[in-house]
Amino acid sequence: MQTANLIDDIEWRVDHAPVAYRTALAEQEARNAAIAAGEARELVWLLEHPPVYTAGTSAASGDLLDPRFDVVETGRGGKYTYHGPGQRVGYVLLDLNKRGKDVRSFVHSLESWVIATLSDFGIESWPADGRVGIWTRGADGREAKIGAIGVRVRRWVTMHGFAVNIDPDLTHFSGIVPCGISEFGVTSLKELGVDLAPGAFDEALRARSGDFLAALEKAAALP
Repeated sequence: MQTANLIDDIEWRVDHAPVAYRTALAEQEARNAAIAAGEARELVWLLEHPPVYTAGTSAASGDLLDPRFDVVETGRGGKYTYHGPGQRVGYVLLDLNKRGKDVRSFVHSLESWVIATLSDFGIESWPADGRVGIWTRGADGREAKIGAIGVRVRRWVTMHGFAVNIDPDLTHFSGIVPCGISEFGVTSLKELGVDLAPGAFDEALRARSGDFLAALEKAAALP
């Protein structure tokens, strides 16, 4: 695991070995409480998980098609999501008490951060009205999901964040209806012809982190 300072003394943590989902969830919950109490710094945590399906607060039982992996209820918004090797997960724990109590603005800024980072690798992506997540054109030319967004806010401190498909086993998504959307598929940077060196996406995220925080500050300053 590596840690470093981010803008405004936010901790930037990178785990290179897979972290069990339940372990990461428990650590997020503890860190959320500590940040709210003023006992810990805010955190951006980049990692990956062993294969797991996670259920958000609006997950429908019919969207769990094949529970071949562990299924964890998370408390975040959204429906079912898959996490596994080859997917970069970013947990973003920020104190909105000092960054503006606007959850919608936080989610929009988070989406924009991921979209800008993907553009650094030649991937054009976008949010879509009525469909949670980050979307692009798949290898077949149809719209496909390349990233998931899901957040929870407790004590005005954020939890969870995003997951971007770098080079996961895309067949693992077939055990669920990802985010409850059956008419669109999923894709990855690898499937789109982008081979990344280890750590390249993390470095690009970090380079774009200042813009992400500036967007939050700008939104907080609005009347």
